[in-house]
Amino acid sequence: MAVENIVLLVIVFCVGFLIAYFIKSFLETQKNKKFEQDSQNILEDAKQRSEALLKEAKVEAKDRLFKMKSQFDSETSETRTELKKREKRLIQKEENYDKKQEQIEKKEREINKRDKNLIKKEESVEHKIAEYDESIEEQKKQLEKISGLTAGQAKELLITAMENEARYDGAKLIKKITNEAIEEADKKAKKIISTAIQRYAGDFVAERTVSVVQLPSDEMKGRIIGREGRNIRAIEAATGIDLIIDDTPEAVILSGFNPVRREVARLSLLSLIADGRIHPARIEDVVKKVEKEVDQAIKEAGEQAAFDVGVHGINGELIKIIGRLKFRTSYAQNVLQHSVEVAFLCGIMASELGLNAKLAKRMGLMHDIGKAIDHEIEGPHAVIGSKLAKKHGESPKIIQAIAAHHEDIPPSSVYDLLVQAADSLSGARPGARRELLESYVKRLEDLEKIANSFKGIESSYAIQAGRELRVIVEGNAISDEEAVLVSKDIAKKIEETLTFPGQIKVTVIRETRAVEYANK
Repeated sequence: MAVENIVLLVIVFCVGFLIAYFIKSFLETQKNKKFEQDSQNILEDAKQRSEALLKEAKVEAKDRLFKMKSQFDSETSETRTELKKREKRLIQKEENYDKKQEQIEKKEREINKRDKNLIKKEESVEHKIAEYDESIEEQKKQLEKISGLTAGQAKELLITAMENEARYDGAKLIKKITNEAIEEADKKAKKIISTAIQRYAGDFVAERTVSVVQLPSDEMKGRIIGREGRNIRAIEAATGIDLIIDDTPEAVILSGFNPVRREVARLSLLSLIADGRIHPARIEDVVKKVEKEVDQAIKEAGEQAAFDVGVHGINGELIKIIGRLKFRTSYAQNVLQHSVEVAFLCGIMASELGLNAKLAKRMGLMHDIGKAIDHEIEGPHAVIGSKLAKKHGESPKIIQAIAAHHEDIPPSSVYDLLVQAADSLSGARPGARRELLESYVKRLEDLEKIANSFKGIESSYAIQAGRELRVIVEGNAISDEEAVLVSKDIAKKIEETLTFPGQIKVTVIRETRAVEYANK
């Protein structure tokens, strides 16, 4: 029973195995068919895609091929054109080279021909030289026989004669050149001096050692003298000037060595005569007031002289000393006027010689400053002036020129000699006027023109010989605050445009008007 069960189990197992095997085979067969179908579909799809891609690739390849062909044709065409141009240039160069080669060959033939001719000429010249040498030898022998001298002796005689003649000719030439140089230098010096004199002429001011004050009547003499002479003594004590009251009708003579004090006395006396109150206390007050006015006038005279000459930057004390020269005369000439003349003459001559004209003018203006105080200090005025210039910071060249203009010390530069020459010219005779009226007027016009160039200017006036500019502005166009800026702008433009010594005062005037009408 057990065996049967085992056999049955085996049979069942085998049958089950077979059934499973057949089922598996069937399934695998179905699966393989499905795989084959899918593979077939994939292959067909891939084939279709590959055909499409192939077509696209062919089209793209054709396009690229067409573009490459077009580019190649274009580049080939350009290359051919360039090659043709180069070929033409090469052909032209070859032609030029052939022409040059022909010219060179032609020149070589000519040179060869000339060489042959030169060789023939050299042979001919050598032959003639030989004949010439033989002829000279024969002539030497004949000359030695005739003169009785050897060749060496004749040569020495000839050299000596030629040397003497050369020395004589050289001396004549040296003398000629020297004379020409002297004449030329003399002409040039005369031309420079004559040019300076022609361009400048100063007014001749007679020297005055006394001042004369005109009186309204002879009765005024008694009032000037005063009771027991107290008024005249007070005037003389206050001014240091002697009053001479003589028989001269309606005149009083002031005598004194110091011209500044004499001017103070003259102005004081004129003020007292005009006022009518003449007594010692009043005299002292008037003299003090006039002294201040004269000091201011001296300063203004010095500034005006520097302004006229065109020299600036001078120390204020030196300006006052220069102004004092207005009241100093020397050999019938006003020293301030003389100094201004010398300054202009120095400037003119320096310009002619190509030197610094401004430096020369500065030297000329200050060369006689020692005369302003030479009655107070002992010594030559040139030395006194040089010490003053040194004290107030002037340059060594100017100090040297002042000290050397009368050769108190030896001159050391051309400027020293120029100052000497200009001093002699001005001292010997009056020069021409230093400035024409047209130049003076033009300077004033330039100041007014600068002022009028600004907006809002109604009118402008240059006064005090161009030392002050008064500008009237339009009240509606410029305010009070703007008037300050206008004055600064005008002053700045004057500084940039014009050259002047000292300072120019710019006064801007703005007028405010209130207008009202009364009606009935």
